[in-house]
Amino acid sequence: VQLVESGGGLVQAGGSLNVSCVAFDDGSMVYDMGWYRQSPGKGREAVAISGWDGERIIYLDSVKGRFTISRDFTKKTVHLQMNSLKPEDTATYYCYEDTSPSNWGQGIQVTVSS
Repeated sequence: VQLVESGGGLVQAGGSLNVSCVAFDDGSMVYDMGWYRQSPGKGREAVAISGWDGERIIYLDSVKGRFTISRDFTKKTVHLQMNSLKPEDTATYYCYEDTSPSNWGQGIQVTVSS
């Protein structure tokens, strides 16, 4: 299964960006999907995860109230709307699907300037 990300880019602090991911998958199984991020010198951290049941959503504490994850189960897409961005949100953002083994996108850069 291929995960293809889009969006991201460069924005000033306080601005907004959106990243999207589509899973090219012919199967009928539904998995948790979401976004991780990694900045230079740091480990990869979970930013927002949407459960396979369409009800469970988990956010990284530092993005709560600013980021919103949404999902279209029919189109197999997951989106992350990022508002009130801060320089510390600068990272490569990776789409994630909780398959076995885990499925990852190639990553997309989000840069927030101060």
